[in-house]
Amino acid sequence: MSHSQRIEPKPGQESVWDYPRPPRLEQSSKQIKIVFNGITIANSCNTYRVLETSHPPVYYIPPKEIRIEYLQPANSQRSFCEWKGFANYYDLIVEDRQVANAAWYYTQPSANFTPIKNYVAFYPSKMDACYVDDELVQAQAGDFYGGWITQDIVGPFKGEPGTWGW
Repeated sequence: MSHSQRIEPKPGQESVWDYPRPPRLEQSSKQIKIVFNGITIANSCNTYRVLETSHPPVYYIPPKEIRIEYLQPANSQRSFCEWKGFANYYDLIVEDRQVANAAWYYTQPSANFTPIKNYVAFYPSKMDACYVDDELVQAQAGDFYGGWITQDIVGPFKGEPGTWGW
C-alpha cells in the first residue's frame, strides 16, 4: 500500500496523514497501561503523545508513574531524532525475563519537546500488552518507530515493508 492510498477516517478516528511534520507534542489524559511478565510496568493518565505524519502516536509516560525499578540503562544503545534530539534507552528486567532496548527517553530534548524530558516511551511490540483506555494496542510494524495503533487511528502506517521511502 502506498501513502497515496490514504484511509479516510470515520467519525471519531484520526488519520496519521493529517498529523504534522515536524511532529506535534500533545498532552493526553487517556489511560496508558503497560504490562510485562505479569507486572503493570506503567499506568498513567498524564502522558504526552507525539504525532508525526505517517506514524501512529507514541506515548511518553512520566517516570513517577512507571515501575522504574524494572528499568536499567542500556549503555550500548543511543539514537538521534531530527526533531527531539538524542535518545537513551532502557532494558526491561522483570524476574526471569529481560528485553533489551525496550524503552527510550530524552535527557536533553530539543526546545519544542522539553515537556517530555526524561519521560519514557515503550515499544509496544516488546511488551506483553499495552493499552490505551483499556483497548489493546497493535504495535507499529518495523520496530523502529514504536507507534501505538488503536481503533481510532488509521493509516497506512510507515514501517510496513515498502514504506521506507515515504
